[in-house]
Amino acid sequence: MQIDAHQHYWDPARGDYGWLTPELRPLYRTFGPADLEPLRTRAGVERTVLVQAAPTVDETRYLLTLAQRDASIAGVVGWVPLLSDDAPALIASLARDPKFKGVRPMLQDLPDDDWIANPALQPAILALIEHDLAFDALVTTRHLAALDAFAARYPSLPIVIDHGAKPAIRDGAAAMQTWESGIARLARRPNVYCKLSGLATEAPEGWTETTLRPYVEHLLNAFGPSRMMWGSDWPVLDLNGDYLLWHSVASTLLAALTDAERDAIFGLNAMAFYRL
Repeated sequence: MQIDAHQHYWDPARGDYGWLTPELRPLYRTFGPADLEPLRTRAGVERTVLVQAAPTVDETRYLLTLAQRDASIAGVVGWVPLLSDDAPALIASLARDPKFKGVRPMLQDLPDDDWIANPALQPAILALIEHDLAFDALVTTRHLAALDAFAARYPSLPIVIDHGAKPAIRDGAAAMQTWESGIARLARRPNVYCKLSGLATEAPEGWTETTLRPYVEHLLNAFGPSRMMWGSDWPVLDLNGDYLLWHSVASTLLAALTDAERDAIFGLNAMAFYRL
């Protein structure tokens, strides 16, 4: 079974997507399961992990409602105010829904790059561990050192790096070196996984498999096929690519792997990591 480990649905009329403005013309509309279904079918993707796109509990409940109505949504990664005193109780409440699989604080948007080091997060993080939930890390290169310390502090917390930590592909080799070292350091943590997603959005317009190959190869060398999972990041992907193109390019870039290794990246790893 192929699983898309990272995609989004949203409705701008809900009013809590601060980043989603009319200037992002391709994205500024409602996206739901019916929009993705024909693309999934053509790519052979049966199920998906639906990831939050607004820092509100209301959006998380909206996504869980979509998941209850559509069997193709295997799990939901939501948002919780992790520094709130009632975060552990809220996590416990959300965990009663069998499709609630983890949380994602939008770390890339926070003014403090070391926010994740705040000791006041501990009650919420321990609640995630208690309820077998995952932690999606929406980070860039500048967050990798803090994320490494966080992963060391909570070795029993399953952590996945979204979008390969968004390497600055447009900036070329100079930016790549810092990203490479940060990724290699994090990959030494056995509780840290990585999503093969979001690279097209960081690439220059007109990217090809040649553009992305060194980044994919570094992630593979660091994490190995057993700790990587393919995701589309659709519909954000539509800003600089499309679903079928990215699925095809990823398949080509992983062609040298064994059938079992490709099956892991395109579905089995996500199934195990998120307990789908």
